Amino acid sequence: MSKLFKIIKDVFLIKELRIRIRNTLFFLLLFRIGSIIVLPGIDVTQISGHAKRVFGLLDSFLGGSLSQVSIFSVGVTPYISASIIMQLLSIAWPKIQKIQRDGEMGRRKVAQISRILTIFIAIFQSFQYLFIATGSGNVSINRTFFIFISIVILTAGAIFCMWLGEKITDKGIGNGVTMLMMVGIVSSFPAALYQEALYRGSKGIFLFVLELFVLFLIVLALVAFTQATRRVPIQYARQLSTSTIYGGQRQYIPFKLNSAGVMPIIFANLLIFCISCLLGFWKDKFAWFDLISGMLRDDTSWLFNFLFAFLVIVFTFFYTAITVNPVQIAEDMKRANSFIPGVTSGNATARFLDGILDRITLPGAIFLAIIAILPAFGRIVGLSFPFYRFFGGTSLLIMVSSMLETLQQVESYLLMRRYEVIINKGARLQ
Repeated sequence: MSKLFKIIKDVFLIKELRIRIRNTLFFLLLFRIGSIIVLPGIDVTQISGHAKRVFGLLDSFLGGSLSQVSIFSVGVTPYISASIIMQLLSIAWPKIQKIQRDGEMGRRKVAQISRILTIFIAIFQSFQYLFIATGSGNVSINRTFFIFISIVILTAGAIFCMWLGEKITDKGIGNGVTMLMMVGIVSSFPAALYQEALYRGSKGIFLFVLELFVLFLIVLALVAFTQATRRVPIQYARQLSTSTIYGGQRQYIPFKLNSAGVMPIIFANLLIFCISCLLGFWKDKFAWFDLISGMLRDDTSWLFNFLFAFLVIVFTFFYTAITVNPVQIAEDMKRANSFIPGVTSGNATARFLDGILDRITLPGAIFLAIIAILPAFGRIVGLSFPFYRFFGGTSLLIMVSSMLETLQQVESYLLMRRYEVIINKGARLQ
């Protein structure tokens, strides 16, 4: 415990880190304030329950913002969608690839294109959200005027959330987008915990403690899964001079077990939601469309979980393939005059790395799929509605990933401070 207090003390002794933590808390406070400001002209008490039923799991990993009908209801999802589209275009469009290779200037151009694309996606998603979440009986003003002004407000809110995310990344601590998603999820955890305690009552106190212990074990498993890496050793060729031998160092290429992160679950969620909405539009023509649409909106149904797990596995392989390029890594190694011991440089290295990626991606994808559908099993064993969503799934994965990334940045600042202390002590001794 004393070591923990010492670490906290060291954190606040570092001026830059202290400023970044303050900035992050301020930006997150702005986000939470916007998340409780309801759109004008609507009665949120009449549509909150309806929105929760319609959006289901998608609402849970956005921290309930969709069911609150606030000015930040769309949130950072347009920015995430724009980033995903730009990543896909970088593979299919050589011009985008060329821009990305231009260094810092290229990254700025890609970021600017992503911001412009975010505006158009926000407009489309705002209209889709209003069409699904609201009805004519829930709007107290002219519906046409309400739709127009709400699209403007939601789009502006999405742009502001994008700005907040970028500011947290630049001026704060952690990844801004995941921090915004995390704070929305964490904000609903105390209420879910309290409701579960009431649901169990005094007679179920042992069961409640057991549930918390299981949740703790799941978090530990997620931390291990997120941090797990396969280290591929690489050797730098030795360079001989007249008097000295340079190089020959051995280093490693770390391949993460979960290279795709939380993106496959987000992809799968959005795709299932879109499918259920499309089937809902034609439910009057085909009666069984309504049945399938209802099962896809129920995150405890067998159809939802089977399709969800399948899509998570598929998207894990897909996202890993577009983010980790063995051919590019092999070319970079060849230019750096490095090689994998026992493997020929060039195409053989690319095939070797591709085989390693395939072997570690499959168990990673299966584990990610299990984590994704784990909340359904929590509901089956009798957990209360808000609480079972934290037993795995997108919510828990976003929380763990965001906290680990933030802690790694804090640890890097603490490590720099230790080096500075050691250097200062050495200087004083001299």
